[in-house]
Amino acid sequence: MAGHRIFATPFSSIYPHYVAKAERKGQPVENVDTVICWLTGYDSDGLKAALADGRDLETFFAQAPAMNPNAELITGTICGYKVQEIEDPLMQQIRYLDLLVDEVGRGKKMSSILRGDPTTP
Repeated sequence: MAGHRIFATPFSSIYPHYVAKAERKGQPVENVDTVICWLTGYDSDGLKAALADGRDLETFFAQAPAMNPNAELITGTICGYKVQEIEDPLMQQIRYLDLLVDEVGRGKKMSSILRGDPTTP
């Protein structure tokens, strides 16, 4: 999927959709931020900077401080693809995030969404 157009999409244009999905289901924005930070290693200031500077998804993930090693525990289907079977690493990271936000929207417990990670609230 090299060169897929989603890679050039600004993260700041995707983020409001993540927030809207959570809010429609009665979930707080903080939960969306928590899963983004858990997956990518960004802190709150880093996330704000990524939103402010207009970086695209490819750059957003390339500049992520540290992808969570428990990300490989994320399984499921998103957009008709099993995330664990996606071969392109960037597309897999994007779909991991999509799946996590879907889980927030469905009201799953944060401990389950974060794959039991005791270091994250």
